[in-house]
Amino acid sequence: MRGHIILSHGSDSGPDATKVSALATLAETLGWTTARPDYREDDVLGHAGSVDPRLARLAAAIAASPQPPVLVGSSMGAFVSGLASLEAPIAGLFLLALPARIPGYPRAFAARPGVSSFLVHGYADDVCPLDEALAFARGHAMPALLVHDDHRLGATLPDIEAEFRRFLGGLA
Repeated sequence: MRGHIILSHGSDSGPDATKVSALATLAETLGWTTARPDYREDDVLGHAGSVDPRLARLAAAIAASPQPPVLVGSSMGAFVSGLASLEAPIAGLFLLALPARIPGYPRAFAARPGVSSFLVHGYADDVCPLDEALAFARGHAMPALLVHDDHRLGATLPDIEAEFRRFLGGLA
């Protein structure tokens, strides 16, 4: 076993969502174990209202991990993965379609400094502004892959999988 990965889906989605499922499958073929918390019950509380319950659920998954995990998150899953990284040791952070802030939530996005991290964001993302996500990445010297895609990142999934493979290879 190479390590453990916790993949967090976005709002209005689920643990079987396309991106987290594809990345989990890829990681498992490379010898990693994976977990995908189900945040759908939390998401009924709205975007701002779901952050703290999601953080609690993710903290429990991290605590149950056999070693410091890699956190992977899409959209709201990326937001809570970063915040969770401030509270517990992690091995890496792979973020997709990152919202730098959640309207109505008092904290902006933040992540543990010094942890291997990577951002993937679409130029045509109409949900999470590219400039805000890129400003965070730039300010923290976080490598990024910018793709010609929208918020769902469905058109560039093979590129994302290739980058995820490289990211995990750099951690092993």
